[in-house]
Amino acid sequence: MEDMNIVIVGHVDHGKSTIVGRLLADTYSLPEGKLEQVKEKCRRNSKPFEYAFLLDALKDEQDQGITIDAARCFFKTAKRNYIIIDAPGHIEFLKNMVTGASRAEAALLVIDATEGIRENSRRHGYMLSVLGIKQIAVLVNKMDMVNYDLKVFQKIKDEYRQFLNQIDISPFTFIPVSGMQGDNITGKSTKIPWYQGYNVLEVLDGFQCPPLPEDKSFRMPVQGVYKFTKNNDGRRIVAGTVESGRICVGDEVVFYPSGKKSVIASIEAFNKGKTFEVSTGYAAGFTLKEQIYITRGEIAALAGQPEPKVSSRIKVNLFWLGKETAVMDKTYILKIGAAKVEMKIEEITRIIDASNLQVNSKEQVERHDVAECILKLEKTIAFDLASDNIYTSRFVVVDNYEIAGGGIILEILPDEKRWIRDNLFIRNYKWETSKITSEERAERYNQRATLIIITGQRDVGKKPIAKALERMLFDVGKIVYFLGIGNILYGVDADIKGGFVDDRILEQRGADNREHLRRLAEVANLILESGMMLIVTAIELTKENMEVINTTVNTKNIVTVWVGKNITTDIDYDIYLPEFASEEQAAAKIKVHLQGKGIIFKP
Repeated sequence: MEDMNIVIVGHVDHGKSTIVGRLLADTYSLPEGKLEQVKEKCRRNSKPFEYAFLLDALKDEQDQGITIDAARCFFKTAKRNYIIIDAPGHIEFLKNMVTGASRAEAALLVIDATEGIRENSRRHGYMLSVLGIKQIAVLVNKMDMVNYDLKVFQKIKDEYRQFLNQIDISPFTFIPVSGMQGDNITGKSTKIPWYQGYNVLEVLDGFQCPPLPEDKSFRMPVQGVYKFTKNNDGRRIVAGTVESGRICVGDEVVFYPSGKKSVIASIEAFNKGKTFEVSTGYAAGFTLKEQIYITRGEIAALAGQPEPKVSSRIKVNLFWLGKETAVMDKTYILKIGAAKVEMKIEEITRIIDASNLQVNSKEQVERHDVAECILKLEKTIAFDLASDNIYTSRFVVVDNYEIAGGGIILEILPDEKRWIRDNLFIRNYKWETSKITSEERAERYNQRATLIIITGQRDVGKKPIAKALERMLFDVGKIVYFLGIGNILYGVDADIKGGFVDDRILEQRGADNREHLRRLAEVANLILESGMMLIVTAIELTKENMEVINTTVNTKNIVTVWVGKNITTDIDYDIYLPEFASEEQAAAKIKVHLQGKGIIFKP
């Protein structure tokens, strides 16, 4: 028996819950005595019985007569098992409707014969299209209220079919029904002799379950990396849910956006025996033959298959459901797969009114708008385009800890860090992994490999603090090194014409400036790979400068210190030292921070 998720949507009060309630009752899918219980409750409260009450279990829903959350119910036919998601129709609850629809393979869209096509009838149809749901049957409900008039049905059918054609949806069928009277729900209605097509139950069985995307390229967003220590269990398991494709023991897997690679040593699953393969839809994990450092949010793919896209700029279809209008200067959180990254709207290409498909040009995205936008992300993510793999192209946007929007990625756009990322990917892919893991080095050295960047204005004491910190850490047994910028400038960077004057970056030499920073970051990465702690100084580093370094060095291994009262750049710092009595005192404050972060041991 196969499973299928069906969402039922439509304008408020058009009868979605009534249809589902009737469907459950007429297929004997309700718990024993449930129908009689609800009817008795209505009788005691002198309230007319409605089949919608079978679904609307929340008290405030029954009081107001509207569905607030996406209720789920279950039934089965001889062909398959169904999960019916009853999504809200009221415009205020559109977010819940999208949440419900995102899990569905097909949809029933309900239109009231007495009211006709309403704003949300179109809006919901457009949302289904954006979410990639193409199997849709339209139910023209409450036909008993219009005396089963063919002309009423035909008018709605012709008008709504024309709308659906504009958004590239070919409806499966249109069915005249009455949820309250049971017409054309599970059987043929004798009251509608002019209709000889499917009933609702037949339509459900007529929908096709999309095949699991096992034929697509392997994709598994990394939820986490778990290390086991009990009973000398040394496994490090990369865990997640397989969104598409399949993997086997012995396959070479590549992680994006980092480009790091290894070979699968074993496949692990809870409460399962030994397995050598895992495929789409399964939550599982695997161990690697060579241990590499990867982080939550990366996407695992198979070497030799089409690669996921990687960028920090993307063109998207964004539908906005937040209470506050989306604006271009505000920072939001984008979540895709297991990745979470800050983002801003760089450009609003166009606004589409989902209720009438009119295209507008605005500088902000208002509630219930659908917009084509360019998003600028704080850091690089891995993803697929909606045209290639819908499962790894969907995202949500968080504003003030609430999901305020969502959408799909349409196009990858070039970003300023691509030149670094291309080199970085080749470096990571070709990297010769040591048999000694970073955890083993950390345990042996009693420290975590860390890059400590000390920045600020000229002549505020950065180098004396750096050297004092190096001595302080060395004296307590830490493996640490202070790297002066001159050591890089006149050695590794000697072939670059532009560059630093002492430790100041020449802003007018943009390309050379970035290459200096990239090489500094590569040297830092090598030193950190050995398990050491590295201290560097530079004048007035900016957020943009740090993005170049962060692309090469894992941000979790970086501590940034700003020295001096005047903060003259937009850099995000971990430690602020506006004043200090001596460089030893400043170094001691940095040491306390390193202890608090668990980078070095605190006795």
